Amino acid sequence: MTSSQDISTQVQAQQVNAESAHDFRVEIITSISQVKPADWDALTDGTPLLSHAFLSALENSGSVGQGTGWMPHPLVIKLGGKLIAAMPLYLKNHSYGEYVFDWAWADAYQHSGFNYYPKLLSAIPFSPITSRRLLTEQPELQMMVIEALENVMQQHQLSSVHVLFPDESCAQQLQAAGWLKRTGVQFRWQNKKYPDFEAFLATLSHDKRKKIHQERKKVSQAGIVCRQIKGADASERDWDFFYDCYTNTYREHHSTPYLTRSFFAEIAKTMPDNLLLIVAEIDGNPIASALNIYNRTTLYGRYWGATQFVSGLHFELCYYQAQQFCIAEDITFFEGGAQGEHKLARGFEPRSTCSYHKIAHPDFERAIKQFLSREAEGVTAYTNELEERAPFKHTVL
Repeated sequence: MTSSQDISTQVQAQQVNAESAHDFRVEIITSISQVKPADWDALTDGTPLLSHAFLSALENSGSVGQGTGWMPHPLVIKLGGKLIAAMPLYLKNHSYGEYVFDWAWADAYQHSGFNYYPKLLSAIPFSPITSRRLLTEQPELQMMVIEALENVMQQHQLSSVHVLFPDESCAQQLQAAGWLKRTGVQFRWQNKKYPDFEAFLATLSHDKRKKIHQERKKVSQAGIVCRQIKGADASERDWDFFYDCYTNTYREHHSTPYLTRSFFAEIAKTMPDNLLLIVAEIDGNPIASALNIYNRTTLYGRYWGATQFVSGLHFELCYYQAQQFCIAEDITFFEGGAQGEHKLARGFEPRSTCSYHKIAHPDFERAIKQFLSREAEGVTAYTNELEERAPFKHTVL
């Protein structure tokens, strides 16, 4: 089996063309700490979860790395020692925390006598966030990254390489390179310059608007007061309580949390301007908390938990409070993350997502291609059904 040390070597030195006076060095490194934060962030699209601060916090806290099944192996391209392209990349020996489920593929490999793991994966760990994966806008460099991924897969006899939730530019290049496309659907809310939350509710159908008013009334009658706390204003006590809520959510689902307390402590220090805690209290005592990550254009709903049940509290803390924050801060999009048809009734709309996959074994590649074609038809039908159930008022033309 390929080891971390085997992968973590220089892939190769390449040239874009014969006339190039310098070699473009394509390397697989072992940690994002080997890249200067400013150099990495200059290549991203501004998504906070793709930032050097976020990814390094995952490493430094032990949330990814040895013993987690997520071994960091960022791919970088340098010219004259300067970073000019990169990709977040992990060597994985399981499929947890990805939100694109390939367990059936792994089982089929194993039953046929092949090893599916380890595999290479480009993604933001534990986050179904669509953003840039090929960290360069130059098409020739994007193709160099893709070629390097395919070379590593072949050289180290890996089963596959996967790129999850890429942006449109990356998706186009992977499509052109012949990778298999897998489609999905998520839910996103758009702030259409609403002056306040009631103006947003006014765009919904009567029954949806009435239901939200009823849910919020129950929360209010329970004596709950919600505090919106930006990262710079969050205390150690706020973070301790949030982490209790976060771990409690996993316990209730008989699972183990991916992120350590030290991860949240680090991002609280390194990226406070991108963090929003929402805390629900009764008589000044906290009973629930939610964490959102945001920038000037988009808010990403991430984690929540509660120490006691109150009807409607999940919707209040995870959706309505976040929508109000977006309206107040003039943030255009609220990404609700994976799954959850209940988001539809709260003003979220379905949108397509994708992932791309390179499968080494030709027979498995053909079988998976056929499966993905059938799956895509089902996703399209499901998305059309969701759009027909849109919660907004019907406009008569």
